[in-house]
Amino acid sequence: MSTDQMKLGAFLMAGGHHIAAWRHPDAHANAGADIGHFIQLAQTAERAKFDMVFIEDAAAIRERNPEIASQAARSTSFEPLSLLAALAVNTSRIGLVATASTTYNEPYGLARTFAALDQLSGGRAGWNLVTSASDLEAENFVSSGLRPHGQRYERAEEFAEAAAAVWDSVDEGAYVLDAERGVYADPAKLHPVDHRGTHFTVTGVLDSQRSPQGRPLMVQAGASDVGKDLAARTADVVFSAAQTMGEAQAFYTDVKARLAKFGRQTDDLKIMPGVSPIVGETESEARAKYEALQELIPDQVGVALLASYLSLKDLSNHPLDGPLPDMPQTDGIQSRQQLIIDLGRRENLSIRQLARHFAGARGHWQLIGTPVQIADALEERFRGKAADGFNVMPPLFPTGLDDFVRLVVPELRRRGLFRREYEGRTLRENLGVRTPARSS
Repeated sequence: MSTDQMKLGAFLMAGGHHIAAWRHPDAHANAGADIGHFIQLAQTAERAKFDMVFIEDAAAIRERNPEIASQAARSTSFEPLSLLAALAVNTSRIGLVATASTTYNEPYGLARTFAALDQLSGGRAGWNLVTSASDLEAENFVSSGLRPHGQRYERAEEFAEAAAAVWDSVDEGAYVLDAERGVYADPAKLHPVDHRGTHFTVTGVLDSQRSPQGRPLMVQAGASDVGKDLAARTADVVFSAAQTMGEAQAFYTDVKARLAKFGRQTDDLKIMPGVSPIVGETESEARAKYEALQELIPDQVGVALLASYLSLKDLSNHPLDGPLPDMPQTDGIQSRQQLIIDLGRRENLSIRQLARHFAGARGHWQLIGTPVQIADALEERFRGKAADGFNVMPPLFPTGLDDFVRLVVPELRRRGLFRREYEGRTLRENLGVRTPARSS
């Protein structure tokens, strides 16, 4: 398998990643409740030989303010693990990755669910580990409110360790199923978990065969210092956000350099920044598509979205045409907060301008142009050691994904930058990442 080829994920989000996508004439407004829509998207990505589809999650409504929630299409979505089960039986090769929180789950139960998805899909399941940073989620699960950032990551590290032990409690070939001898399982290949930690106690054995890919894939998206350490220790893939080439290269170099202290090699982890492409046959056509979406953003919705990623309850008490005020550190998504602050200062944007920019892709890299221009930009970051591939975030579904597959993927293939056929059967084989050594 060529290391000169980038990896591609399709980040699926109902009607699209743009906050106002649902209002577009080409939108499927009821996408969040239509399983056929998600099956179509996954099959489109699979025909294009994408490595994976990715489903994010927050176990809560997205907006506290009813007036804002009534104008933003982020109120309906499928629970992602249930959705992956449906996609597993409607696809055959593409990886299936979903978000699940270490703050509001238990290790054995979640490890068991992902093990089942891995069996159902023939080795294509992946878990995007998050710690959850929303007050609205906390209010649905704990009376004490959102846990501090450091405490969430301590719990996440122990959670990942316990989940790996559950997956490793069954060796390959443990279930021999020899009816003639009356031997169903080889006890020497079953290893009861003995995890007794600060947050969890787990002592069972996984009640299924070992994962077809050794373990389900582990994905991370944290970009704080503790988040990057957790990724270097446990993740196979990191989803990241970076506006500039310099930011992307710095993140890439930092995370890759942390692998050695955990006994891992550079190729054991793939870094895939988010990119939101708007592609047109001409640059003016692409620009017109972008402007059409931007015109659909109500100011109050854009500002509320910005405030939520800054972990603020409100920004409306500040002049919208003035600069972003000084931000205190919060227990929310600290890396994304800093990205927003840096963007506003670098581009000298007002709150209104920053909100409108942010509403397109929530701080991820936006590309607007022709297939050649978009391929040029992706190639520059890939060859410049800023990415191993990209998590593609079309602003509008299904047309945004269709455009990328029809126009950009052939250009990437022409340059030898993306596969024509899958290399293997499992998600790990196609990504080229090893199964981690068995936990002790």
